[in-house]
Amino acid sequence: MLQKRMTSDSRRRQILDVAKGCFSRHGFAGTTTKSLAAAAGISEGLLFKHFPTKAALYAEILAESCEADPDLIRLMELEPSTATLVQFVREMVRHFLDDCAASDHEEGQKLRLMVSSHLGDGEFVRLVYEKVGKILGPVFAISLERAVAVGDATRVSTTPLNLFWFAHNLLHTVALTRLPAVPSLPYPADPYLERQLCDFILRGLGLSDAAIRANLDRVLSDSQMTELVTESA
Repeated sequence: MLQKRMTSDSRRRQILDVAKGCFSRHGFAGTTTKSLAAAAGISEGLLFKHFPTKAALYAEILAESCEADPDLIRLMELEPSTATLVQFVREMVRHFLDDCAASDHEEGQKLRLMVSSHLGDGEFVRLVYEKVGKILGPVFAISLERAVAVGDATRVSTTPLNLFWFAHNLLHTVALTRLPAVPSLPYPADPYLERQLCDFILRGLGLSDAAIRANLDRVLSDSQMTELVTESA
């Protein structure tokens, strides 16, 4: 009996599912397109038909992981507003400080790969930026526009997405200082660093002191309360 042929979407899904396991076990550098194709039971030619490069396949997996993150899903469901913008910035700061701190963590490895890509052909990092921008850019831009509209922020750029990348690049650099076993730059204790970074970025986005005070304390205190509840559960 002939086996039913996979649709293009089904085959793409199968490749992604198999690749997640391969990258998880062997890392990006230790995974070859030949081994990916073999694990999926297809030829390298068919693999390249769906994903032209290994970097493109890995970037797609990272994007899916980002979209499935429960914290991100919750954030994306919030009504665009000044409060949402502050929450958005705080989540960005938390991500880079916590998830990228450990060099053996998946996020730490991704950060190293992004640095390597910047120094090389840039393919992987371009793909990551493109996908991150598509996922996060809209909610950031709309929330910033709402903050300006209600008088909580002064417009400092006609291109809101540039401001998103300014913040992202700043946090990316801060995270890099924390990758070595001994941090290359001894920033102060995390709670203070988190607040300082949030405050610095929000001011750079044009938010007023009043808007920052009204929202940042609440966002940080709500987060601490959630952590306490989680730890005691």
